[in-house]
Amino acid sequence: MFKLAFACFVSALFLCFIISSGSHNTSSSTTCPTYRCTNGPNISYPFWLARGSPPDQYCGYQELGLICYDGDPIFSLPPGLYYYVKDIDYENHSLKLVDADTANQTCPRALHNVPVGNLPLSHSPLNKNLSFYYNCSGYPSGVPFIECLSSGVNRSFVFEMGNETKGFDWDENCQVNVVVTVMKDEVTSDGLMSEFAGAMNEGFVLDWQTPTSCAECEASDGVCGYSNTKKELLCFCKDGSTTSNNCQGGSSSSSSRLIIGSIAGGIGALLICITICIFRRKLSPIVSKHWKAKKVDQDIEAFIRNNGPQAIKRYSYSEIKKVTNSFKSKLGQGGYGQVYKGNLNNNCPVAVKVLNASKGNGQEFLNEVVSIGRTSHVNVVNLLGFCLEGQKKALIYEFMPNGSLEKFTHKKNFETNLSWERLHKIAEGIAKGLEYLHKGCNTRILHFDIKPSNILLDKNFCPKIADFGLAKLCSETHSIISMHDARGTIGYIAPEVWNRNFGGVSHKSDVYSYGMLILEIVGAKQNIRNEASDSSETYFPHWIYKHIEVESNLAWHDGMSIEENEICKKMVIVGLWCIQTIPSNRPPMSKVVEMLEGSIEQLQIPPKPFMFSPTKTEVESGTTSNSD
Repeated sequence: MFKLAFACFVSALFLCFIISSGSHNTSSSTTCPTYRCTNGPNISYPFWLARGSPPDQYCGYQELGLICYDGDPIFSLPPGLYYYVKDIDYENHSLKLVDADTANQTCPRALHNVPVGNLPLSHSPLNKNLSFYYNCSGYPSGVPFIECLSSGVNRSFVFEMGNETKGFDWDENCQVNVVVTVMKDEVTSDGLMSEFAGAMNEGFVLDWQTPTSCAECEASDGVCGYSNTKKELLCFCKDGSTTSNNCQGGSSSSSSRLIIGSIAGGIGALLICITICIFRRKLSPIVSKHWKAKKVDQDIEAFIRNNGPQAIKRYSYSEIKKVTNSFKSKLGQGGYGQVYKGNLNNNCPVAVKVLNASKGNGQEFLNEVVSIGRTSHVNVVNLLGFCLEGQKKALIYEFMPNGSLEKFTHKKNFETNLSWERLHKIAEGIAKGLEYLHKGCNTRILHFDIKPSNILLDKNFCPKIADFGLAKLCSETHSIISMHDARGTIGYIAPEVWNRNFGGVSHKSDVYSYGMLILEIVGAKQNIRNEASDSSETYFPHWIYKHIEVESNLAWHDGMSIEENEICKKMVIVGLWCIQTIPSNRPPMSKVVEMLEGSIEQLQIPPKPFMFSPTKTEVESGTTSNSD
């Protein structure tokens, strides 16, 4: 004990010496720390990293905050567009960005321009602009088109901006025009059709300038920063002082105060160290757990502040209690909490999901708020508000009077009032919702838990995808994502999620879950009795595939009309295509929608899958593989 206390004493004196001797020579490199995500370049002034709970003050341009997501540095441009930071050249004041919506795609479809706006950024002379025209119903003959972005009679085209075919009104004949920035060296006029994908994956360069608000500070040899508590700009000076404008006229008194403060800080550090030495064996594990939980809550709070949906209202916990009438009417319970019925001030019925305080590290709460907060689609449930008060977390959703799809697919309690036409519309709506999550958002959202209980039905039986607790955000072109844990529900998990030998995890994993859901709807409607228990998810697809091969009419019940028989067969064929074992053999959700809307004559029976999701016994015994 004496040796430890003595070591603390020597360390504290050494700390005082270091701080005091350096008080007159604080450079920007020590004032502004250097950070790094798992991947990517070092992050230092004028950039800063928003990780965990942001400090009361930081140095760096307010507009140049970065975040780490899945190990990659991400830069956000308003309104909520995300770019991977591929490189930062501090000497030449430039950074290379790659659009997260199109990164690593073999046939990228640009969704938006680059909105620099009023940021202290400008396009580099190294860039050039490409102009994309999508879904053109009319076009001059002989102009090369992008085959992989064309559909039917409509064509898509790309030109170097300003080099479009003269005398033709492209805007009039095409549905969408998007201008994409790439680097000049990555494309040539003659090879544009084959080079544009690689150029978009290489990204583009933006130069940064000193903001007007920071110019005076840097002119006085200071570094610019910001105070989160005071909501004002700061200027960090070399003598260690901090001002609100510039570093002119720094007095010796501030240096003296710094030295005195350093000595006092050293003595305080010594006292704290001795106190910890004396009482460290008496520290309660409960206290340790409390501080760990508090750190998690601070991290969540910071992430919501920097990345959360600004338009969604935030409620206090007392307001949540009022909305739910003190949690009087319980609608259901899931793995992460309970769901209660409530009413907002305008007497609007809502569903309030109260998350368990002790469950997980808050990741499911972040997943729900950040992912659903990005969406707006008729087939995705609306998030109306959220509550975050320490460990008290709740989510407010629109109320779905017809509950979940589960009660309409449960063999024991199957509701017979859903016609084949209604079930087909529900299947089509779910497919459109998934298509939107995979391609319609600024950032691709993978759900990873598509199943009947997570499909809610409104008063008109319009399906809405819900429960994003296992969701994962990724770029639309990060076609293969890294996952260290299997996620999902037994019976709906794609083979590659629990065993990477089948392929990489991607949006095709949601396609598999969707296929199993569709086959379950058909099986419930036909009231087919599964004879296997733990492995019923394996038995039924094999049975139904054999049945569709033998019985081309697929009419299990007498009395099915020709139209009903066609709907049934179409849903089965689509479901079997979706559960193909190899992810690349499954159609994207856009193709699924096309198949459901098209004619049965255009559909081919898919190859027979040879493997399905793991049985409950396999998962519980740990026999599945999670290797990457």
